[in-house]
Amino acid sequence: MSSSIENTVEENITETKLTLKENLLALAVISLVSLISNWAGTGINPIVTLPAMIIIYAMVVIGVLLAKFIPIGFPAVAWVSLVSVALTIPMSPVSAVILAELKNISFLAMVTPILAYAAIAITKMEVELFKRSGVKIAIISILVFTGTYVGSVIVADALL
Repeated sequence: MSSSIENTVEENITETKLTLKENLLALAVISLVSLISNWAGTGINPIVTLPAMIIIYAMVVIGVLLAKFIPIGFPAVAWVSLVSVALTIPMSPVSAVILAELKNISFLAMVTPILAYAAIAITKMEVELFKRSGVKIAIISILVFTGTYVGSVIVADALL
């Protein structure tokens, strides 16, 4: 039944993709919000952390550009990870400079607003799928969230 629901939803809704310009603008806004979040979370002046945020922005832009212009089906997030690892491994000539700048950034403070946005950013297709699935998906979601939380608590309690 789930495949018939997905097929019906996919037929009725077309997914829109951001242009490269829109992607770069969205990344700039996310970087600004992350910079402010880092300031609120760590108290480090945004002017001090701005070079690190520019480095992160550049790594992400390079990854997005690689995903766009090298059509081998490698997702942008994988390209971003590959670029970031390549630039920060000890054998890289720019590794020391990049890591020295990145030490001013609290990645937990930086990703909090991004994860919050990802949690609320659902597409029209997902809403339609949820409507068609009804109560079953809500029950399964609650069980999965509860199981994940309880499992995390058990692991944290055992290891920390």
